[in-house]
Amino acid sequence: MDRQQAEKRIHELREILWENSRKYYVDNAPTMSDYDYDHLMYELADLERQFPDLVTPDSPTRKVGSDLENSDLQGHTIASGIKEFAQYPHKYPMLSLGNTYNIGEVEDFVARASRLIDKPFTYSCELKFDGTAICLTYRGGKLFRALTRGDGIIGDDVTANALEISNIPHELQGSGYPDEFEIRGEVLMPYKAFDELNRIRTDNEDQPFANPRNAASGSLKLTDPKEVAKRGLWCTLYHIPSPDAKFRTHSEALDAAASWGLPVSDKRKVCHNIQEIEAYINYWDKERHSLPYPTDGIVIKINELAYQTELGYTAKFPRWAVAYKFKAEQALSEVISIDYQVGRTGAVTPVANLSPVLLAGTVVKRATLNNAGMMSQMDIRVGDFVFVEKGGEIIPKITGVDLSKRRPGLVKPVFPKNCPDCGTPLVKGEDEARYFCPNTKSCPMQVKGRLVHFLSRKAMNVLAGDATIDKLFSLELVRVPADFYALGRNDLLRIDGWKAKSADRFLASLHASLKVTFDHVLFALGIRYVGESTAKALAIYFGDIDKIAAADKQALLAVPDVGDVIADSILDYFSDPDNRDNIRRLKAAGVKMSMESRPEAVSDLLSGLNIVITGNFSISREEMKDLISSNGGRNASSISSRTSYLLAGTKPGPEKIKKAGELGIKVIGEEDLRKMLHLPEERMEEVEPNLFNNQEQ
Repeated sequence: MDRQQAEKRIHELREILWENSRKYYVDNAPTMSDYDYDHLMYELADLERQFPDLVTPDSPTRKVGSDLENSDLQGHTIASGIKEFAQYPHKYPMLSLGNTYNIGEVEDFVARASRLIDKPFTYSCELKFDGTAICLTYRGGKLFRALTRGDGIIGDDVTANALEISNIPHELQGSGYPDEFEIRGEVLMPYKAFDELNRIRTDNEDQPFANPRNAASGSLKLTDPKEVAKRGLWCTLYHIPSPDAKFRTHSEALDAAASWGLPVSDKRKVCHNIQEIEAYINYWDKERHSLPYPTDGIVIKINELAYQTELGYTAKFPRWAVAYKFKAEQALSEVISIDYQVGRTGAVTPVANLSPVLLAGTVVKRATLNNAGMMSQMDIRVGDFVFVEKGGEIIPKITGVDLSKRRPGLVKPVFPKNCPDCGTPLVKGEDEARYFCPNTKSCPMQVKGRLVHFLSRKAMNVLAGDATIDKLFSLELVRVPADFYALGRNDLLRIDGWKAKSADRFLASLHASLKVTFDHVLFALGIRYVGESTAKALAIYFGDIDKIAAADKQALLAVPDVGDVIADSILDYFSDPDNRDNIRRLKAAGVKMSMESRPEAVSDLLSGLNIVITGNFSISREEMKDLISSNGGRNASSISSRTSYLLAGTKPGPEKIKKAGELGIKVIGEEDLRKMLHLPEERMEEVEPNLFNNQEQ
């Protein structure tokens, strides 16, 4: 793979991983199993090792997932009706765990630990609960604050909701607890509560949750604590950060926490060697099915806290712990038929229709085959019996064919040469794994897919399901996004079953979408390769749609996060007169096509400078960005060779500091910036003296 191919694949992988991370942490609607996600992450990490100049500090390989509702908006509110939670920094970063999928990888972890620790030590083995992370702070024996994981550095304040979880104590019992300490764990939804919640949602014609983990995460982020109290959430706690824990071992700290009335699992075990660890894994791999709450693996930790400190952390993971993921539940099912679905980008995906089979608590009837290459590699045929898994209890997938059950005469399917929806001959790029329908303008599935994307929650956030859009399309009322804003009540009443109330609700939601910020509008347009982060970078850099449309390739490449592939895609999009006409009509309808609240120019003292900020300052990060832009500077989200300065406040991101050092980018502080702008000296928070030497805590 040459550099250009690598750049394209790296960008594709990052967009896939970013999008799925957001669906997992924020939307609570994951579309990818943990196993598949991890293997794409491994592929990305390998490419970044081969091409280190393509590494960016915001790469998914360098950052943990974020559950912050507006993490991509830097404080700007999405017009979605969602109330923002207050946000606070974690006392200690909340990192993820590295995942393993076989006992050999656990053995490797044990072997590394044994090499690095030359004294006797033990392991704490615990169930890996499948919920959503939470960090509780107790002050003076009373619950002071509850934060979500957030981005690992800052979390959403969900204290009011945590107080409604029945087994989280408002006040500790006993004695001996520190005056202030953190304890971390997981908020779960037991199976019984999950089933009841989905029954209610189905009765109300709401979309049911995919699994208990999604339900728990969504419930914890409800804005009404009284509704949280009805969800039957449950909490288990499993970690006191070692600086707060005045104990010799992790297990002793948890024993103490249990004595204070905190909900600590009684399923943990101290192990002394790999044999005991493996026995614990094998036991719970079978017994987990009898538990009233979801688990998806085992966590193995170095038990001695001093050795945890000695081993330390990477940018994403503690070196003293690892997660073993249980093998996905598997079932055998017959392939009834194979359909070929066309997505909004024209990609054709084969989908197997299966005889119904119960898997991970739900009935599975369909499973994706991904692409023609995978279908051919598995040699799958209609009538075959196949192994179906729900990796991470999310998306069903076929992992193989039971050839012992293959009946004679089954015909190998032929991938269609023409689009199954519009009949147009399919095309396949030289470096593409998929076939595409090139009829972007009139292929019904592509057109409807783009309409669905336009109205989706992270785009225009209009209350409309796929069925509604399909009906509007069938009635020939909509073909491009601008058509939505030309709809009237009488148009909507043509939909079977719709009354005035339904029509008015849809129109009100459309009207509310006029408040959606320009970066989300740009994402909603569905420009290929332009995901949420890239859309925001373009919106901030250019300010309005006309400047983006007029930009040449060189100007586009000056934008952080934009490479050759994205630049070419943007140029292709705006060269199309139909796309330009759609934008004209959207603008006339009142859709925002420029950034609001852009600071007025104060000076050009920072003209031509690309500045990346990290850490906390005497003013908010958003105010700091406004200060830079109002003086002619450009705010960039990631460090590259085009970066002029890294502006570092207190608690800066270690990866940004590291990357700046590698590229020779000068690091400046708030005081330096004020001097550059000839501003009067003010008292500011001092940058930590160990800025460059003490990043891993």
